[in-house]
Amino acid sequence: MKLHAIVDELETARLAVEGGATVVQWRLKDVEQIDVVERGRATRSLCARSGVTFIVNDDVEAALQLGAEGVHLGRGDDGAERAKDNGLLLGLSAATLEEAREAENSADYIGAGPIWETPSKTDADPAIGLVGLSEICAAVRIPVIAIGGIDVTNAADCVRAGAVGVAVIRAARDAAGLRRVIDEAV
Repeated sequence: MKLHAIVDELETARLAVEGGATVVQWRLKDVEQIDVVERGRATRSLCARSGVTFIVNDDVEAALQLGAEGVHLGRGDDGAERAKDNGLLLGLSAATLEEAREAENSADYIGAGPIWETPSKTDADPAIGLVGLSEICAAVRIPVIAIGGIDVTNAADCVRAGAVGVAVIRAARDAAGLRRVIDEAV
């Protein structure tokens, strides 16, 4: 769970996998489920061949159709119970300590953030910073993945604050650099 590369196309997924991503999260916003599945098949295949965990963002049914290992749900997404009933790894988003504690009851891991402001998600909550990340990590017993504004310059800080790994969108193509700084921080 060290490095989640959140991608929306095969080439970025390939670069991330080659660079050492441990998880590829397939994230297509505002796209019909059939297109999420159809466009995700090649990335799913890449992950299977490479031994990288494949997770689908926001859509349990698409995750099941793609044979994904897991699904990551935002706070407004339905399907946590269906995901667990079908044996999917379940990640839930949390921006506050209260949300993290609630997510701990059903999730396998928590995506905590945003740590810093990020242009990748225009409707993101206010940044929680390393202090907020550290508080969440200390309060829950399941793995915490830091997300939001993370790149090679600050990923190690997230790990030192208690996160088991980081999730990136813009920096997914720099997976090799990210893995290097994360591995050195452990």
